[in-house]
Amino acid sequence: MQVGDAGDVTTQIALQPALKFNGGGHINHSIFWTNLSPNGGGEPEGDLSEAIKRDFVSLDKFKDKLTSVSVGIQGSGWGWLGFNREQGHLQIATCSNQNPLQRTTGLIPLLGIDVWEHAYYLQYKNVRPDYLKAIWNVINWENVTERYRACKK
Repeated sequence: MQVGDAGDVTTQIALQPALKFNGGGHINHSIFWTNLSPNGGGEPEGDLSEAIKRDFVSLDKFKDKLTSVSVGIQGSGWGWLGFNREQGHLQIATCSNQNPLQRTTGLIPLLGIDVWEHAYYLQYKNVRPDYLKAIWNVINWENVTERYRACKK
């Protein structure tokens, strides 16, 4: 068998880290870009708002918790709001590097915050907390709500 043959398991195994990293980056950024809007900010409405209040007490407490865990990521990664289908609740999680949320934790991704330096360095330098405080002004709550409704079906 030649390297690169369709049945070359060794090559397939060797490619898995690159596929996870690059594929995860594609998945994460595809969600991230739709989670943002120049007309974003404000507050979620309807069933997402109710779920946030149920699972985090208030929108402010939710924002504080997601901001806090995202600030605390060592190195590069992502802060996430995900839906735990088994428990029927929202959860906050982090993933290092480009690890995709669902594959890593089982949570369905609703809102992702990129905390790689490239996401904020030009505007916020190395002050990640300032970036995380400002990102709430561009969150597209309509998109996050659509994702929430879709995962509950």
